[in-house]
Amino acid sequence: MSDSVVINPASLPATGSFRLRMILAFFAIYFLWGTTFLAIRIAVEELPPFFAAGTRFFIAGIALYAFMRVKGAALPTPAQWRNLAIMALTMFVAEYGPLFWAEKFVPSGIVSVLAATIPILTLILEMLILRQQHFRVSILLSSLLGFAGVGLLLLRGNGLSFPLVPCIAVLAGSVSWSLGAVLSRSMDLPSARPLTAGAIMMLGGVGLLLLSASFGELHPLPHISLRAALAVLYLIVFGSLVAFTAYIWLLAHMPASSVSSYAYVNPVVAVALGHFAAAEPVTARTLAGTALVIFSVFLTLHQPKPASPPKQKAQSA
Repeated sequence: MSDSVVINPASLPATGSFRLRMILAFFAIYFLWGTTFLAIRIAVEELPPFFAAGTRFFIAGIALYAFMRVKGAALPTPAQWRNLAIMALTMFVAEYGPLFWAEKFVPSGIVSVLAATIPILTLILEMLILRQQHFRVSILLSSLLGFAGVGLLLLRGNGLSFPLVPCIAVLAGSVSWSLGAVLSRSMDLPSARPLTAGAIMMLGGVGLLLLSASFGELHPLPHISLRAALAVLYLIVFGSLVAFTAYIWLLAHMPASSVSSYAYVNPVVAVALGHFAAAEPVTARTLAGTALVIFSVFLTLHQPKPASPPKQKAQSA
């Protein structure tokens, strides 16, 4: 989702209470979001992947949507519901379906690194396909650096290698998320960000559960062990409600470039947690590929802002 609000850091409140909230919010998007990749792996070890993903987002989405409606947020219009459904399809069904499935075959830390390419893919879509940004050599070089890291991770040969199809599925899902994020900037959406997020998660959850049913995951109904239930509950509460609410709060109080820094912190947390808590293998090649991707994302998110092109008249929905 685009952030059209420009924050002046000098104008932010400097009270101790605000600083504490800011520290806790960054902890949520840095650490809690980073831990969700291991939680996903734990969930899909015992639950069908589309069912696990659909349950997470449907419950979290309906809870957030209902909360915002009780607080007085307006109902989306029919046109807005259509746009929300498009975003749910591109940013949740097509992104998290493959990601949950891939974690049955690929270590959670590697999946987090592949998913961290989203800022790179978004800029490529804006620059080369949708023509929303001017071509810049610096973007091209940072993108090539990131994909060199991905190639290093997927390189086959002596030592550890990962299944190619699940890795490509994660990258394809990242492309879909990037497309949805870019398209959302020209969409008519509800003004209340949390309501929009809740509606998208809710619709995405419905889509993932329908996908689960079409793949036969619900026949018979999956047995949900306590371990799997706790993993899904963790994803709902800490991944989709606490961390996302913190993300929304930070966007309203901090520069977007600072908030976006979670994109290169999450893989560090996920790789370390996967290795030390779940004994996921980490080799020198894994560390080198991860470092290239993270450095590429850092360069991508710190590109100098070009002069804005003349605005085109948006087509009516």
